[in-house]
Amino acid sequence: MMLEKCQGCLLFFLLLTFLDTTFGAFVGINIGTDVTDLPSAPDIVSILKEHQITHVRLYDADPHMLKALSNSGIDVTVGVTNEEILGIGVSPSTAAAWISKNVAAYLPSTNITYIAVGSEVLTAIPNAGRVLISAMNYLHKALVASNLNFRVKVSAPQSLDLIPKWFPPSTAAFNSSSNSTIYQLLQFLKNTNSSYMLNAYPYYGFTEGNGIFPLEYALFRSLPSVKQIVDPNTLFHYNSMFDSMVDATYYSIEALNFSGIPVIVTETGWPSSGGAKEPDATAENARTFNDNLIRRVLNGSGPPSQPDMPINTYIYELFNEDSRPGPVSEKSWGVFFTNGTAVYPLSLGTSGRITGNSTGEFCVAKQDADTDKLQDGLNWACGQGQANCSPIQEGQPCYTPNTVVNHASYAYNDYYQRMHALGGTCDFQGTAMLTANDPSYGSCIFTGSSNSSSVLLPPSALAPANPQAGSFAVTSVSRPQLLLLLWAICLTLVLL
Repeated sequence: MMLEKCQGCLLFFLLLTFLDTTFGAFVGINIGTDVTDLPSAPDIVSILKEHQITHVRLYDADPHMLKALSNSGIDVTVGVTNEEILGIGVSPSTAAAWISKNVAAYLPSTNITYIAVGSEVLTAIPNAGRVLISAMNYLHKALVASNLNFRVKVSAPQSLDLIPKWFPPSTAAFNSSSNSTIYQLLQFLKNTNSSYMLNAYPYYGFTEGNGIFPLEYALFRSLPSVKQIVDPNTLFHYNSMFDSMVDATYYSIEALNFSGIPVIVTETGWPSSGGAKEPDATAENARTFNDNLIRRVLNGSGPPSQPDMPINTYIYELFNEDSRPGPVSEKSWGVFFTNGTAVYPLSLGTSGRITGNSTGEFCVAKQDADTDKLQDGLNWACGQGQANCSPIQEGQPCYTPNTVVNHASYAYNDYYQRMHALGGTCDFQGTAMLTANDPSYGSCIFTGSSNSSSVLLPPSALAPANPQAGSFAVTSVSRPQLLLLLWAICLTLVLL
């Protein structure tokens, strides 16, 4: 009888795990750290929670972030850096130590659901393919030894560049020089019930496409009938470059005789600013792309060849990484400034609400202003300037993120809104600027706001309230927590 109970519970748990990977879709966000004025880990988590972001990807296993994400209800993909792969890939004990230190130590309070091994290793470090597969295997075995393999999956984000010709999707195939390694990667993903992680950027597909595809196609905009993008072999219509890239990946996987491996888009986005030779990197294009991306992903459907496979996606990225090398666009992928305000207005995919816009003017602190001058301006505004600074006190709605830039922005704006008609200016020793974007966020409403803006990204779903309609329910309990709870209930029943 006990054996039958155990078998029943195991089947129930496996069914729940299957349902967990097939129902619904989410939009998460990447958190890069090449930022001059990076907020503290608790402040970053406050921004995530204020904007109801429930899935994040870290590029490393930063202990401060993992601790801050504890009991947040946010699902976490934790990263193994490219530099760590060699050590892990040649030593099972190193892999076990990594799991113990960076995963097991934080579960279950921090909802780690995936380990992303490296970043585009097969294109960034082509000769590291063999050690990458070894590292993934050793990490998985360490999870098995810790009884965490049902809860935490292992994968490795790869660039779309592994597919030299992604259109038409039906003829797409992985680079033949990497086939052996990719075959082993796919075999691992199949055996462990994991997902293929894809970094896909329609921005580059458009800007490096020599005019083959129209901008509208890259931005999810509808095309006239005479310009429809159709695969000549399958006659599938592709309404966006994003769908083409994802489907090309499914066809490439199929070309190596694998099926049933979901594709997760671990990076995609659009830069909001660019240099003189980057005319398409604009805030308006970035807003259009991400706005339409959110709507596309949250409808819960897959690409034409896999209509029932939701495309879970992580937007690149949370903040503008101003310390990254390269052109202006490389530093301009963020959707937030470090004070939590939106870089550009962005509509929610499910509610239609807008963040970051207002018809009035707001006075905010410059992101690159001298910290000492900002502090002087903040002190003056809250003192002699008679600004209402109570909302930025500890425990109040505008206290987090607890940075001088954020607090100065609130105080500067409150002073400006009160005193502008009497001759007050927005200068503060050159540390302030006027903007038409409403800097309000979450429950922090700036003076002069219409109160119509609040959050950036739509709540990710634990499951669609109606799978056909694609509407999503919000809850503070994560999927892994729910599965763990149900598994515990099963074990309790067995023991009764």
